[in-house]
Amino acid sequence: MTQTQKRRVVVTGMGVISSVGYTLDQLWNNLVEGNSGIGLLECIPTDEIACKIGAECKDFAPENYMDKKDARRMDRYTQLGMAASRLAYDDSKLNGSVVPERMGTIISTGAGGIHTIEEYHTKGIQKGWGKTSPFFIPMMLCDSAAGRVSIEFNAKGPSESVSTACASGASAVGNAFRMIRDDEVDVMIAGGAEAPITVLAVDGFAAARALSLRNDDPKTASRPFEKGRDGFVMAEGSAVLILEEMEHAKKRGARIYGEVIGYGRTADANDIVSPPSDGEGAARSMRAALRDAGVTPDQIQYVNAHGTSTPVGDVAETIAVKSVFGEHATNGLRVSSTKSMTGHLLGAAGSLEAIISLLAIKNKMIPPTINLEDPDDQCDLDYVPKTARKADDLKMAMSNSFGFGGHNATLIFQEFSDN
Repeated sequence: MTQTQKRRVVVTGMGVISSVGYTLDQLWNNLVEGNSGIGLLECIPTDEIACKIGAECKDFAPENYMDKKDARRMDRYTQLGMAASRLAYDDSKLNGSVVPERMGTIISTGAGGIHTIEEYHTKGIQKGWGKTSPFFIPMMLCDSAAGRVSIEFNAKGPSESVSTACASGASAVGNAFRMIRDDEVDVMIAGGAEAPITVLAVDGFAAARALSLRNDDPKTASRPFEKGRDGFVMAEGSAVLILEEMEHAKKRGARIYGEVIGYGRTADANDIVSPPSDGEGAARSMRAALRDAGVTPDQIQYVNAHGTSTPVGDVAETIAVKSVFGEHATNGLRVSSTKSMTGHLLGAAGSLEAIISLLAIKNKMIPPTINLEDPDDQCDLDYVPKTARKADDLKMAMSNSFGFGGHNATLIFQEFSDN
């Protein structure tokens, strides 16, 4: 089957629960204004741990999105995933207009039900064993959000959870894209959900020297590509997209945000935590996405970078971008890391940044990399520092996601045109 014969995949709904917004308008306005969702942690005690900052979904009330009794039987990550899925489904206005067997779900996660695991382990240690809830297992499993979403929307096609660490959200969108393109389904509910802010998880990531310890100034702690960066800032949240076969969407008169045209995925096979210093695996992922989309590097106007604010990762990604884009990397290509505002949603980061990339195309505006005061000498691209930038030429964007274990995923989106 040639590229022109393949089924086209569009995005018809999007939902987000994040520290910078619970609606698409809130999310976009905060990003464009350079508002950070990072602050001192309030949901866990931090007296005994080194990192005291994060990006929380404060005042999130699951009963606003689902049955209150059902919510009590879900881990927080599943609650967040269910909420974002409800928002995306309602935004798409599908309203049951798809054959159940032709709709599937992929809600990915990195940490899964870690809240539930810590809670019940602590109870067992303190109060003795033999009292574990029968709901413990379905609450802690990494596929629980996907299963719950499938039930909620009567989606009887493929239902799964992809766990590729911080690339999980992008993997979900990419795999869903290919399922539709390959005529396995017509509609996919796809994205990521993560609620990793627990004492053990924060302490563990800090011990691995992955987290920023700028506790005295949380809003400037996430500093991608900046000389003084010292690690990422952990965030919770969920982002879900409704992917739909183009003719199916057109037939029902759906609003179309944009089109998914390429997906690439590779492994570094280098180290369980660190990428290769030359970003070789990331570069192969970007090239694979370009080949899949059938486009050349100079057709991309914007890259939403993985850009976590780690000393090694930001340099490796910069080198990879220059390797892939050549002269275009320093002559017209714009790159930014929205993790400077949202923090790092781990397994939901890729799907959140997919939504941000589509909103950037739709609004002809590139969100900034805030806190970029003094760029690292090895980070020498146009990172759209501090202030959002109008981009009337923006028609095609790339989004990168890389995870521990050496997992790399790249998505490419374009402005929708019925040609």
